[in-house]
Amino acid sequence: MSLVELRNYFLRGTRVPSRDLLRRLDQDPRQGAQQIAALARRRRQLAERERRRMHALLALERSLWEQGLERVAGVDEVGVGPLAGPVVAAAVTFPPGTYIAGLKDSKQLLREERVELAESIRRQAQSISIAQATVAEVNALNPYHAALLAMRRAVEGLEFRPQQVLVDARTIPEIDIPQRSVIQGDEKHFSIAAASVIAKEWRDGLMRALDRRYPGYGFACHKGYSTPQHQAAIRQLGPCELHRESYSFVQELAGNCSHSFYRLKGLINELDTRNDLVSLRRDMLLASDLAPSEVRKLRLLLHRRSRRLPQPTQMKLL
Repeated sequence: MSLVELRNYFLRGTRVPSRDLLRRLDQDPRQGAQQIAALARRRRQLAERERRRMHALLALERSLWEQGLERVAGVDEVGVGPLAGPVVAAAVTFPPGTYIAGLKDSKQLLREERVELAESIRRQAQSISIAQATVAEVNALNPYHAALLAMRRAVEGLEFRPQQVLVDARTIPEIDIPQRSVIQGDEKHFSIAAASVIAKEWRDGLMRALDRRYPGYGFACHKGYSTPQHQAAIRQLGPCELHRESYSFVQELAGNCSHSFYRLKGLINELDTRNDLVSLRRDMLLASDLAPSEVRKLRLLLHRRSRRLPQPTQMKLL
């Protein structure tokens, strides 16, 4: 084969070269063939690494399927951290023996990869359920408990009642189904990773749609997370119905905090010495218009600033 034919055969598409073909390439004296051999060997190594990763990702599901548990649900949520929008959870079950190449935690995927994988998950899943906790519920419950509520709703919405639930780093209350909580479960287990992809894709699509209803905030871009663009929009436009107004930071950006809070916050960034820090703490105690949440925020900012100030030099005893 010519070098062009070799290059097309080995390096285009997703072909993984066999060991026999690699051996024959190694015996080819042409320099170009040796370069192609090195690249082809690298492709084979990457394919083997991915095979091992997928084998580990499916290990728990495979064990449960072999025990006769044919409806294993992976559950994950997205949207706990943003300043705006609902918390969304997904629950997914697969037929035993399902394999979806390239599946990972949604945070490790490019958007194009996530869209493609979401389609594969929808085609191969037994059942998919998507649920949310509204902004009002996030404000009333706090983000953590709102996420638990959304996850419970997702499990309850599955077409088939699962025999086992696998959850990313949580235990879902008020469901009478055996469940297993796994730290970093979206990185370790197939069905939880699938749920993370579905939840992420669905919430991102929702935020893009809501961007048209609430223009000016950039929801289609940042999906409600606390980016500089989003913070600037809240300062300029004020919060909208999608914003979690129970968050002290949203209130701060909206200009709803006390005069003393903004004054002291500005002074914190100007601290140069620990004497300044002591003086500012005294000002905090004297400020009567500070709300408890504002005091907590100022103390946190003071703590961070104090860690950046130079430590006082210790005099050595002679």
